[in-house]
Amino acid sequence: MNDVKEVFQRNRQTRLTAEDAPPPSGDIMLGAEAAAPPSWWSVLVLLACQLSPVRTSVCPPQAGCLCASDIVSCTAASLQQVPGDVPVSAVTLDLSHNRIAQLEDGGFYGLSRLETLRLAHNHLTAIRPGAFRNSSGTLLRHLDLSSNQLRVLEQNYFLELPGLEELLLFNNLLVQVEGGALAGLPALRKAYLSHNRLTDFPFFSIQKHSHPHLSLLDLSSNRLPRLPLEDVSGLPAALQGGLYLHNNSLVCECSMYGLFRYWEQRGFASVTFFRQEHVCLVYGLQRGAVRFFQHGRYFEKCNVSGLQQNRSVAVRVGTALLLHCVTSLSGHGVSFLWVAPNWEYVAPPGNNGSLRMFSNGSLQIVAAREEDAGTYWCLALDRQRQRNETWEVNVTVVPHRHADAHESFNTGFTTLLGCVVSLVLVLMYLYLTPCHCPPWPKAPPPATPIPGQGNDAGAGSAQSSILTPTPPATTEGPGRKVSTNKHVVFLEPIREQQNGRLRVGQGHLGLGLLLGAEPQPQLHRAGETDSIMSIFPDTPIMLP
Repeated sequence: MNDVKEVFQRNRQTRLTAEDAPPPSGDIMLGAEAAAPPSWWSVLVLLACQLSPVRTSVCPPQAGCLCASDIVSCTAASLQQVPGDVPVSAVTLDLSHNRIAQLEDGGFYGLSRLETLRLAHNHLTAIRPGAFRNSSGTLLRHLDLSSNQLRVLEQNYFLELPGLEELLLFNNLLVQVEGGALAGLPALRKAYLSHNRLTDFPFFSIQKHSHPHLSLLDLSSNRLPRLPLEDVSGLPAALQGGLYLHNNSLVCECSMYGLFRYWEQRGFASVTFFRQEHVCLVYGLQRGAVRFFQHGRYFEKCNVSGLQQNRSVAVRVGTALLLHCVTSLSGHGVSFLWVAPNWEYVAPPGNNGSLRMFSNGSLQIVAAREEDAGTYWCLALDRQRQRNETWEVNVTVVPHRHADAHESFNTGFTTLLGCVVSLVLVLMYLYLTPCHCPPWPKAPPPATPIPGQGNDAGAGSAQSSILTPTPPATTEGPGRKVSTNKHVVFLEPIREQQNGRLRVGQGHLGLGLLLGAEPQPQLHRAGETDSIMSIFPDTPIMLP
């Protein structure tokens, strides 16, 4: 308040001095009017600007940062916390390779344009609630927290980032991912959590309704012992194709083996690109690691087709059908129970003979009837760990009349009939084609050739073979047309002109060699093929 009074008295004294002074000339008068003393309003605005906590647009050189347009790089600057004077115009902020131990509440306050934030290779152990509050929020698309010391991924970490698309958390110390940790990321497309210590993952929290755009989830190089097959099989097909699970501690089970074999048949990149790295542990022993894609003999007794069955199957009347209870529960303490469509409870060994149940949980329909159609429920119960899982299969029974209608005309018979008809048409074309030519007069006896004259006429075209690679000499030549009564035609190689020279086309190289043409070197010009560059490829992160 004293500063305000002092400014006011100084302005008043200046105004009185100006009134007592003689009137200046024209030019000087204009300058005096332009330099009018500040009013009360300007003083208040000046004080507000000095006391305001809003970030400036000046690059903080004291923090060891470099600024270029909207990119701020503070890498390897020995920072222990997020600098408070980052320009508000920053779109990309790189704080990697520092010593930041935790993200405080409001650490990115005022950065309303931030889209990319890199915090890799720090000492992060925790993220305080509200760390990303009052930041860009919906604009932040890429967040790199890799190579840190995070142990638990809490559900309040990313609540202020609904627009995040790429999350990098690989090479941390994660042992747990809470159920709602990714719930606040509806726009998430790619999540990298490889090279951690995870023994479980909440697959139920990343279904299609909550994460419709998620297409890549990298959980490789962790410690997952088992997979919740019901939750994994319920994931969208696009996410199953981008679910990387290699280099884990999976126990060798028929259900696990059937899942990966099913992904292999569908050509999922998560399996085809990392066949060598898919291992499982026999009896859960670390020394019994087996590459199950190469050594399938350990799963010879597994009914893989049954384990890969869809939730809807069809069977003909009178034939047998085996239904498997797909579950991640295993051990001697697991019991199974089936519920038939007529609400009949089926337990081993089965009922009166129409349904047979085995100790491993499989249910067999001995001879399918029309009344056996419906939904079958399987309940797997582990009393020791107090866990249970359910599996349902919808069975459709096809009557005999539908089967006979489709069986009378199958694909093999159609193929054979088509071949026979084609052969008959070719023979008719070759030997039964009508000819409306006038009768040909008998040829006179061959005369003795006169020395010095060539036999240009030669033999008639009727005596030449129809399989001759070149037409008869009497039908081609200067001013003559090629005869139209040939049955087999040999095309000449297509030649293209390049730089004034003829060369054989690439698509006709083999045909040109057949006709005796010399092969020409194929020139490949730079720029004929396009190269695709991707900053974030749809593959897992590979660490040395």
